[in-house]
Amino acid sequence: MADEQFPAALTALEEYRNIEQQMAQPEAASNLDTMRKLGRRHAQLSGIVTAYQQYRALADDLEAAREMAADDADFAAEAKRLEDKLPAAQERLRTALIPRDPDDARDVIMEIKAGTGGEEAALFAGDLLRMYTRYAEKRGWSVTVQSENATELGGVKDVQLAIRAKGTPAPEDGVWASLKYEGGVHRVQRIPVTESQGRIQTSAAGVLVFPEADEDDDEIEIDPKDLKIDIFMSSGPGGQSVNTTYSAVRMTHIPTGIVVSMQDEKSQIQNRAAALRVLKSRLLAMKHEQEAAEAADMRHSQVRSLDRSERIRTYNFPENRIVDHRTNYKAYNLDAVLDGDLQAVIDSDVQADEQQRLAQQSDQ
Repeated sequence: MADEQFPAALTALEEYRNIEQQMAQPEAASNLDTMRKLGRRHAQLSGIVTAYQQYRALADDLEAAREMAADDADFAAEAKRLEDKLPAAQERLRTALIPRDPDDARDVIMEIKAGTGGEEAALFAGDLLRMYTRYAEKRGWSVTVQSENATELGGVKDVQLAIRAKGTPAPEDGVWASLKYEGGVHRVQRIPVTESQGRIQTSAAGVLVFPEADEDDDEIEIDPKDLKIDIFMSSGPGGQSVNTTYSAVRMTHIPTGIVVSMQDEKSQIQNRAAALRVLKSRLLAMKHEQEAAEAADMRHSQVRSLDRSERIRTYNFPENRIVDHRTNYKAYNLDAVLDGDLQAVIDSDVQADEQQRLAQQSDQ
């Protein structure tokens, strides 16, 4: 009965066991790229397999209890108890079988750019940088600043981060699974440090997020002839030179016009490799967005304009209030959120996404 009701779970279980056999082979175990790909798929399937095994064990126990209930009244009570638990187990399995974003387990490249508001916008972009860094620390993720253009007052004109999990997380625990909802325009309302009259002003910063491509990702191939690479000297805040060698790299992908600049690594070779990886990540995100658009499934398209009217979230300092405009989430703990306590806000987006996926599954 269990096998017939959930054939997709059986297919997942078969693939899961096949992957485990592959991972046990010496040739796979000695290849880090192969093990990473197998490990990621293994993690994607683990939730389905666990839910199926729990459901199957419960269904088998129920069947046995029903058979023995004819001879022992105690088993009739046990059968009733198991029968009451069965719907919840079925629902957990149905939920696990809903297709996830295939990138959920991936790491993330994040860009934060100051928008409207001048120096105040740059200071707010710096606040967002600190918020995401603290949040990543709370999740046990690493944060690497790949490039940063700071202001003399301590703000950030633009910054690019690589945020990575340790090991191979389950899809629901992946960096992309949480931070993909952060893409868009973030608006701040507060009295700027540069405001002498005490008036509240509004400014904005834009956040772009895309899943990080693996170095050996065969989904994206870049022809070297499509690249224009410029080498220049790294610089720090205010244009001050931070070294005397031409190690910074600006990489332009001619077919798409995408430009990636990298200067925080120690050598030109390292900056070139980092820039190429970011470029592959951007092209991967573009490819997936096009596929999603063709499937009419752009649930969380990111706002790439820094117009204040296209906002996803507002940070109101006078009221210590944060509002997510997509889910109507509202809380009065802005100080804690900016210190990295961001999970409740993100959870509101995750739950809204899950509800939509469940609704789509029901319609099919």
